[in-house]
Formats: sequence, structure tokens, C-alpha cells
Amino acid sequence: MKLKNFLIVMTLVAVVSDYLLHPFYPQFFELRFGITNPKNVGYYFAALCFMVMIAFPFWAYISKKVSELNILVYTQAIAGILALYCYTTTSYINFWIVSLIMVLFKGSYLLVYPYILKIITKEEHPSTIGLLSVVVHLGGILGAVIGGVTVDYINPSSIFLIMAAGDFIQMTMSAYLIRSKKYATDLITNEAELEEKETTVIPKGFILKLGIITMILYFSDFLIRPFFSLYWESLSVYKTKLVSGTIYAIPGFVALVTLWVNNKRESQGYKGIINALCIGAIGLILQGIPMEGSVIIGRIIYGWAIYQGVVKFDILLFELSTPTAYAIDYSKIHFFQNLGVLLASLNVGIIVDTFGLQMPFSVALAGFSITLILYFFVFKSVRTVHKQLVKS
Repeated sequence: MKLKNFLIVMTLVAVVSDYLLHPFYPQFFELRFGITNPKNVGYYFAALCFMVMIAFPFWAYISKKVSELNILVYTQAIAGILALYCYTTTSYINFWIVSLIMVLFKGSYLLVYPYILKIITKEEHPSTIGLLSVVVHLGGILGAVIGGVTVDYINPSSIFLIMAAGDFIQMTMSAYLIRSKKYATDLITNEAELEEKETTVIPKGFILKLGIITMILYFSDFLIRPFFSLYWESLSVYKTKLVSGTIYAIPGFVALVTLWVNNKRESQGYKGIINALCIGAIGLILQGIPMEGSVIIGRIIYGWAIYQGVVKFDILLFELSTPTAYAIDYSKIHFFQNLGVLLASLNVGIIVDTFGLQMPFSVALAGFSITLILYFFVFKSVRTVHKQLVKS
């Protein structure tokens, strides 16, 4: 197996482990600790997002001194141990503290993304970014299904046993790569690093501009997630966690089909972001209509749009970045994206508690509109920079 494929498999394991509880935190807190207040769930999501926000930039900085795989061996081992503690504890306060520390260490797996892009050529970036996005969606599907089965038929706490297993698998895979003579990861360099573009070509503040735009996009996307399963169960006759988890994961299935279609035609790079945002808005409108058929159709449309949008924004970032700066630049953008998720987490509980389960779709629609407007105004300057890079 090629190193890139090995790392992609490791990413899938990490994402599945990370997404097990994402659709079911409201139900988990009710079943495990008797917590039913939506605000508490929102605050917990906010705390998780904050930890991820500070985790990735921290590990990206550490990766300048210590190789990514060496970092993963230790961080995933610690995360696995902390997951086992979360399985055993009955204290709500202790769960909060330990699970947040666990997320801090688990977040180091995000280093694999820029590491993969560093060891391949720029020509491979669009297809690889698309594949990695599908891996995230597929991980979301598997995580939602496994999490739903565990919550419905086993025990909510058992999810942390599965999480721990995922962490220990990543630790083992990282250690194998380090010791394997077949891959010789300590000798990997990217020839593209010798051909980096002059950073003066990239306009000052580009990371900030792209960060703010994607922050609003991620805010809008995440706002409809935490209470989606409850929203579905409020309007559907099919109220099992397995069904609601499957409906939640529809965008992941759509992403798989979209990847296959994209691979059949020539890559357009980051072009098409505006179309994706417009179609995503239509998907949000349909999901906000409390009818089973409308929600499913909207979920399918939205799944295509959010996949295309996220992939093309990532392509744009790595198009303008350089291999030696991939981890740092991606961590900066990731910070803004998680800030958007954090803001959504802080507000989603209040929105649902005050206005009901439909309102997140309306707020998300407004967010998509703002993202579209902002991107439209910076698009010309980005296109100009792209032309300069191509000529240079």
C-alpha cells in the first residue's frame, strides 16, 4: 500500500472515532447524566470546538520541531487512555473536564491532512482533497451508524470504548510507519518545496479573508447539525436513532457519488464555489420544511453543495500556500472554521430553546447568503492572484 493510501486509511479511522457521538450528544447527555437542557448541549459543543481550535495550531507549531507521526504516537495513546476514563466515570463535571482534554490530544490527527498534501504533487491536490473530504463524510456515515446502534441497542457509554480503540489503532499505525523501512518517512521531502512561489505574490490578508468567509460557512453548516436528529424525529414516524443517524449521514453518501462524478471529468480547481453556495441555500430551504420527503431531498441537494464548497475552498487555500507552510496555513484557516463552529455551538441551543427546531435552517440560510456575498467581492482578487501564480 502506498504511503498516501495508508495515511488516508488512518484518517478514516480517526474520523469514525471522532464522529461517533456527533449526532447524538443531546440523547447521550439525557441517557447518561439526565441533562435535557438544549443550552447545556450547546455549551458543551462550544467547549469541544474551542479545544479543537487551540489544539490544531498548537500541534502544527510542534510539528515544525517534531515529525507528525511521532506526535501522533503519543497523543493518540493519551487520547485512548482518557477515552477509557470517560467510559468509566459517572461524574458530569469529571466527564466535561476529561473529555475536553481528550479532544485536545485527539485533535493532533488533523496533522495528517497537510502531511498528505506535502508528500504529493500539486497536480494531485484536487483529487486528493476531494478524496479526503469523502473520507471525512464516510467517517461521518460510519460514525453516525455505529453511534446510533450503540445508543439504541447497547449503552451510550460504550461509545468511548470504540473511541479508545480508534485512538490506539492510530497510535499503532503511526508507530508502524515510523519503524517501517518500506516507507522511510524520515527521509520524505517534497520536490515542490524547492520550487515554492514567492510569498509576495499572495496578497496580504488573504488567509484572514478566506478564514472569515469559511468561518461563516462552517457556522452555517454546523448550526443545523446538533439537533438535526431531534428535528427529524419530531416530524417522522421513524424515530429510532439508527434511522435518524442514517438521515443525518445522507450528505456523506452524496459526497461519495460526487467524488466519483468529479473523478470522471477534468478538475476545475476552486471554480464553482458560487454555484455550490447557491445550491446549498436551496437545500437548506427544503430541509427547513417539516415534511419527510422535503427533508430527504434537501439533505441530498445540500450534501452535494457542501461537499463541493468545502473541497473547493480547500483547493483554493493549498493553491496559494506552499508545502512548507501547509500545516501552519491550514491550521490558521482551521482556527477560523472552528471559530464558526464554536459560535454556532454557543447559539444553537439558545436558538432551538427559543424558536424551535426549524429555526437553525433559517439562520444557516442567512449565513450562506453572507458567505456568497463576501466571496463574490473577493473573487476577482483571488482570480488575479491565481493567474499570477500560474504565470510565475
